[in-house]
Amino acid sequence: MSFGGWLVFASFWVIFVTTPGPNAVNCIQNGMTFGFKRSLWGVAAILIQATLFLSLSAVGVTALIAASPDVFWWLKGAGAVVLILLGVRTWRQAGTAPRLTDATAGSIFGTAFLIATINAKSIAGYFAAFSQFVEPGVPIATLMVWIFPTALTITGASYVGYTAIGVALGRAALGAVFNVWFRRGMAVLFVTYGVILGFWNQSVAVP
Repeated sequence: MSFGGWLVFASFWVIFVTTPGPNAVNCIQNGMTFGFKRSLWGVAAILIQATLFLSLSAVGVTALIAASPDVFWWLKGAGAVVLILLGVRTWRQAGTAPRLTDATAGSIFGTAFLIATINAKSIAGYFAAFSQFVEPGVPIATLMVWIFPTALTITGASYVGYTAIGVALGRAALGAVFNVWFRRGMAVLFVTYGVILGFWNQSVAVP
C-alpha cells in the first residue's frame, strides 16, 4: 500500500469508527454506569471483533456474506431485534441506581461483542474497506501490515474516547433525575438504531 493510499484509508477509518452508532452508545453507557476501568472490557470486545472482521475480510468471507442476500438479510434483522431489546431493557432499568456488582467483566465484554458483531454498519464498513482499498498486484499480507495496526489503533482510540465521555457525564450528573433521563436517552438511541436497521432491512428484503 502506498503512503497516499494509507492516508486515504486512515481518513476513511477515522470517519467510520468515530461516527456515533450502537458501539459508541454502548461505550458511553458503560462508562457512565461502570466507570472507566471496568468499561474497558467493552472496548476490548470491540477490538477483538474488529480483528475478527478484518481477518474474515482478508480472506473474502465478509464479501461473501454481503453478496448473499439471504444471509445478510437475516443478519441485519437479528441486529435490529437485539438493539431494540437492549433499548427496552435500558429504559426499564433507567430508574434503578446502577451498582458495579451488577455486571461482570464477562457480561460487559459479551454485550459489547454482540452489539459490534450484529451491527450491519460493521459489515458494510469492512466490506467497503477491502473493496475500495485493495490494490491490484499487491499481496493481501502486505496490505495487512498497513491496515491491521492502523484500523485497530484508530478503533481503540475512538471507543476509549467514547467511554471517557460516559465517565465524564456520569461524574457531572447533578442528580438522579439527570441520570435517569440520560440513560433513557441512551435507550431511545438503541431503539432508534434498531428501527432504522429494521427499515433498511425491509428496503432490501429478499423477494
